[in-house]
Amino acid sequence: MRIAVVAHIRHPIAPPFMGGMEAHAWHLTRGLMARGHDVTLFASGDSDPGLPVHPIIVRHYDADYPWHDCHGTDALNAVIDRAFAGCIEAIREGGFDLVHNNSLHRYPPRYARVARQATVTSLHVPPFGALQRAVHASVAPWNLFTVCSSSQAALWWPEGAPPQAAVVGNGIDMADWPFRAEGDGSAVWAGRITPNKAPHLAAEAARIAGVPLTLFGTIEHRDYFETRLRPLLGESIRYGGHLSGHDLADRIGAASAMLFTPQWQEPFGLVAIEAMSCGLPVASTRIGATEEVIGDCGAFAAPEDAKGLARALLTAMAISRHRPHNRVRRLFSRDRMLDGYESLYTRATRARKSPAPDITFEPVELPPAVSAMVTI
Repeated sequence: MRIAVVAHIRHPIAPPFMGGMEAHAWHLTRGLMARGHDVTLFASGDSDPGLPVHPIIVRHYDADYPWHDCHGTDALNAVIDRAFAGCIEAIREGGFDLVHNNSLHRYPPRYARVARQATVTSLHVPPFGALQRAVHASVAPWNLFTVCSSSQAALWWPEGAPPQAAVVGNGIDMADWPFRAEGDGSAVWAGRITPNKAPHLAAEAARIAGVPLTLFGTIEHRDYFETRLRPLLGESIRYGGHLSGHDLADRIGAASAMLFTPQWQEPFGLVAIEAMSCGLPVASTRIGATEEVIGDCGAFAAPEDAKGLARALLTAMAISRHRPHNRVRRLFSRDRMLDGYESLYTRATRARKSPAPDITFEPVELPPAVSAMVTI
C-alpha cells in the first residue's frame, strides 16, 4: 500500500525525541516500511534523514517560533497553515492509497472528507477547538479516527464515539526496551521538562520516599527548570540530560521504578510503557489514561500530592518486574499497534465510494486550492 504519514511540525521526527508524538511517527513510519508498505513521511525537513521525508517546512517551527512565546499568534498560525497547504497539494498529486494523519492540523481531515481520500487520523492530544471542529465535521466511512485510550475517546466524543472512531493503543518495539530482572533501588523520570509534566513532583516524592531519582529529558521550559526543579536537585535527585535510544533504555532499565507525573489529561503515556517493557513498575498521578495504561503494574496518587506519590512509589517498587513487562507484550507491542492500524487502512480504502452526504467547508477550513471541493 502507498501510504503518506503526516506528522506535526513543531519538532523534528528524529531521535532524541522531544516527546511521544515524535517517537510515534518515527516508529510508525519504520514499522510500516518493515511490513512492505511504500511510505512517505510528511514532516519538517530536519527530520531523520534515514526516513523517506517529504519536507513540508524547512525546519521544525519551534526553532524559529518557540511555542511558549508564539502559540496562537498570527505569525505562527500563518507558518503552519502554509506548510499544511503545501502538504495537501503534495498529497493530492501523490496518488496515495492511504493517508495516516498525525498532524493535529485542521486541513487534513477536512480534505480527506471532500476529496474522498482514504485517511486514518490519530488524535494524540485532548480535544481543542479548531481540530475538534474539523474532526466532528469530517467523519465519513473512508475518513476514520483513532485515539490511544478509552478515556481519551470520552473527551473527544462525550456523547459517544461514532463507528468511524477506534481505540488503538500506542505500541513500541520491545527490543528497544529490553527486560532486566533486577533494578538498582533507584527511580527514574523521563519526558519533556515543562510544568504539565511535573518533574518537580517526582523529585519531591522521591525525596520524601528516600529513593534516589534521576530525571531525563529535554528542558523545554527553561524558567520552570531554573525556578522549580533546580532547587530540588542534589546528591540523591539528579538531572541526567536528554538521552536517546540505547543510552536512555539502559539507564531506565537499571532503575527499580518509574515516576510518571502528568498534570494534564494524559492521552496515553508512552514513556510509561517503555519503562514497563524494561520491567519497571510505575508510580503515577491518577489522571487521563494513566490507570488504563499502567493497570496493576503500578500505584497511583492524586495530581500534585507529593506525599501520596511517595507512598505509591514505595508500593510500586514491591511489584514483580515480570508483571509490567508482560502487560506491554500483551497490549502495547508495535506489532499489535500496526495490526490495528492496518485493519483500519483496509476499511478506509474499501469505503471510498460509500454513500455520504455532500458537504462544503468555509474557505478558512481548507487550503485555497481545495476549499471549493465537494463530495460527489
